[in-house]
Amino acid sequence: MALVCSAGQQCLLIDMKNPSLTGTLTALVTPFTKQKVDFDDLDKLVEFQIKGGIDGLVPMGTTGESPTLNHEEHMDVVRATVARSNGRVPVIAGTGSNSTREAISSTKLAHEAGVDGMLVVAPYYNKPSPEGLFQHFSAIAEATDRPIILYSIPGRCGIEIGVDVVVRLRAKYSHVRHIKEAGGSVDRVDQIKNALGNDITVLSGDDGLTLPFMAAGAEGVISVASNLLVKDIVQMVSAAQKNDFRKAAKAHRKLNAVFKALFLEPNPVPVKFAMQRAGIIKSAAVRLPLCASSKANQKILVQALEAIGR
Repeated sequence: MALVCSAGQQCLLIDMKNPSLTGTLTALVTPFTKQKVDFDDLDKLVEFQIKGGIDGLVPMGTTGESPTLNHEEHMDVVRATVARSNGRVPVIAGTGSNSTREAISSTKLAHEAGVDGMLVVAPYYNKPSPEGLFQHFSAIAEATDRPIILYSIPGRCGIEIGVDVVVRLRAKYSHVRHIKEAGGSVDRVDQIKNALGNDITVLSGDDGLTLPFMAAGAEGVISVASNLLVKDIVQMVSAAQKNDFRKAAKAHRKLNAVFKALFLEPNPVPVKFAMQRAGIIKSAAVRLPLCASSKANQKILVQALEAIGR
């Protein structure tokens, strides 16, 4: 059990062995200085997030540039996030791979590091069949008893995790009860919820679609924008959780230009630029094959941020 307090000092006793994993979770960037992981900045980022009222932290996903970190760096970032958060919020480690063996190994190591769950992306490039997907995720689920968040992002992986596969996994494994949906379709939320109802937790994987996803039944977001605008995203999502969609829609309209500007170039290039500009991290550096954003797109992002007083 852990005593978790929001920015407004409202405190709840949470069972960290069975975290809810709803609301706003931040897909953490990985700060670099001179192309090395900057653990001082990572510690500061974790504190910034927790003080802003975040509901959970997700290191080593797409936003964390996991493909460009070696295995040792990957686990060092996970361990550092767990250590700094110190049980105050759930930590969900990205452990997916297009190699089932590698994903199992990463999942076991993350489990040993003390994470509260794992984010497991669909295998990319090799494009398995639905049966291959089921067997892949089943093998990973056998490696841990902690919550697994399935991650469907067909734009990057070339395949989506079919609803039938989700239903089969949910029926077989009690700890496979979440999905991060980043396919850009509200219809997918409808399909998943029609199939499983409250027996599955759906999290938006796209800041700009969080509001419509939650209106269709999703329970939160794994957010890129909250790296920068943690309090704003938490407030928007919290309003939607309370069915105050008028308030949530107002927040969405305020932030929507920023959401769009944060994806003018490959994630996390724009958000790192904005975070450096805000003094949250020292450097906006990314690792190749990603590179710095264009001056034109930086200008658009700055204008969007200035429009909301940032």
